[in-house]
Parts: sequence; C-alpha cells; structure tokens
Amino acid sequence: MLTIALSKGRLAEQAIELLERAGYDCNAAKEKSRKLILEDEKTGLRFIMAKPADVPTYVEYGAADLGVVGKDTLLEEGRQLYEVIDLGFGKCRMCVAGPKELKDGKLDSIPNKRVGTKYPNITRAYFEGVKKESVEIIKLNGSVELAPLIGLAEVIVDIVESGRTLYENGLDVIETVADISARVVVNRVSMKMKADELRPMIDKLKVEVEKMNQEKEG
Repeated sequence: MLTIALSKGRLAEQAIELLERAGYDCNAAKEKSRKLILEDEKTGLRFIMAKPADVPTYVEYGAADLGVVGKDTLLEEGRQLYEVIDLGFGKCRMCVAGPKELKDGKLDSIPNKRVGTKYPNITRAYFEGVKKESVEIIKLNGSVELAPLIGLAEVIVDIVESGRTLYENGLDVIETVADISARVVVNRVSMKMKADELRPMIDKLKVEVEKMNQEKEG
C-alpha cells in the first residue's frame, strides 16, 4: 500500500484531482469525515490529511511514501526528500516587502535591518546566503504586514499572491526570494523499496502535469 500525505484544503483537492486524472481511484480521500487517515485496500492507497508544515516530516520519516506540499514549506523545513515534480498549481512568490520608498536598491543602504517573517529559515538563507548580510529576524505567526507599519521591522519576508494586502497597507514587493508552487516529494527509502508502485505513479503524474500546462497555453 502507498501512503500519500496531503496538505488540508485547496492543495489536497487539486492533488486528488490530478491523481484521478492519472487514473487513480481517490474516493477514499474524498470521504466526508473527521478521519485523518483515509484508506482503500482495494486501490492500495492510504491518505494522510495533515497540516502543510507536517507533510515533509511525515515523508522524510517514512510515515508517508509520497506527499504534495508547497515549495515554501519545503524551503522552510529543509527535510531530506526527493522533490520529483513541480505541479504548477498553487503558484505565488516568496518576497521581501516593505515601504515603497525602499525599492530600487534603497533597502541595501539600511544597516542592521530587522525582518519580520513566518519563515525564519528562508529569510536567513536569503539574506545571509544570497545577499551576504546579517539581519535580525523577528518571528511572527500572522499579519506580518503589521511589522513595518508599526516600526517593528523595516521589511518582511512573506508569500505574495496578488499583492493586494500589501498594496492596501502601503507596502510593495521589493525583491523576489523564490517562486513557489506545489511539489511532489518522495521518501528516499520508499523510492527504492516501493519503486514498482512509485515510479509509475510519478510518470503518470508528470504526463498529466504536462497536459495541464499545454491546456493552459492552449
């Protein structure tokens, strides 16, 4: 039996739809219940419905063979996994954002910056690894846009979809850290021990993703 970890919500719905397009019976995953583990012995599929941040953990430790999760979570968690497919949905950007007057390189002139974020690991890797500067990271759990507005931090690092929330609060995207979308990840041991089941699934999903991309370009 293959165990698949899915992020609750829209991402799980899109993943299930894709699996069905690839020819897999996912009726067990669509069962309306409060169960966190949904399985069907006939199809050989077991689904774990988890919080997004936990999906890479379940896959790394072998509680799940395969998972679907956003690239933002993978970057933040830094788990030892095989990332095998960019699914192309759930697209957004991880960005440095702040007051508009910090655009066009002006952010670089500020020493000893404070950065508010839900993603301390991504933020540290970007500023220290890419921009080669040390910053003070302030971990926040929600409404990070508040940080620059009340002087807690000069800028924030957060996910940006439409950018509407930023603009309505007088903020703007200053730099793009990474492009984000849903990814398929696989447990390293499972890739070897369950290759006969996993590799055909991965190949079928890749075909369907390619078809979906062609339909969008259509």
